[in-house]
Amino acid sequence: MILAELEFFHSRPMAPTRRLALGRCDLPADPAPGEAGVLLAGVAARFGGQIHPQLFDEMLELADDLAVGRRVTQPRLRHRLQQDRVGLDCSRHRLRRVESRLVYDLETEQGTAEQHILGALYAAAQLPREARRSVFGYIGMGLKWRGRIGPSLIAHLAGGELLSLSAQADPHAWALETLGFGAEITPPERAAVKKQFRLLMRAAHPDHGAADDGAAQRIAELSEARRILMA
Repeated sequence: MILAELEFFHSRPMAPTRRLALGRCDLPADPAPGEAGVLLAGVAARFGGQIHPQLFDEMLELADDLAVGRRVTQPRLRHRLQQDRVGLDCSRHRLRRVESRLVYDLETEQGTAEQHILGALYAAAQLPREARRSVFGYIGMGLKWRGRIGPSLIAHLAGGELLSLSAQADPHAWALETLGFGAEITPPERAAVKKQFRLLMRAAHPDHGAADDGAAQRIAELSEARRILMA
């Protein structure tokens, strides 16, 4: 049984003009993040690690803009979003229920990592405003995931929405503290937030010597703090 589906169209990797268009998207997100969040997080997890480091910050900025409904100029990540699908290849990603299990069915034969991530981001941006924050939160968790795309990712997502009581009581103060700014009177500049985020993400990641225990939660908290301060 198909629970959620993302379809998008994209130019071939060697095409001189890089283009992208959304197709049929069935993304239930009520209650949020719903099956939409689980599917799009899976796409982000599958392709996020293949994004060139020079494009990763731009990808996060685009996600931030789309999550809060800002107007987005084109092109982004070297691709132009359009309505016309003529001459474009098609890729589909689905979340299925097989007996009692959730199973990812992701097409990986065509398209670049940037195209798959852009498809997920632009599809999430079309969701109702009240669902977008939660779904983009799941996408952010997927982008940081470095394990297998399957039950372990789904279990990680299921536990990833729980923030501390201080975060729920005063999100802005919590975000400042989490990123090491303290009780700043003047909000930090976006460039300072991005720089501090990169430093702390590097320190928190097991690939750079951090302990595995608690790393996923720490990374999720840093990502959420960044989102709050960049909004």
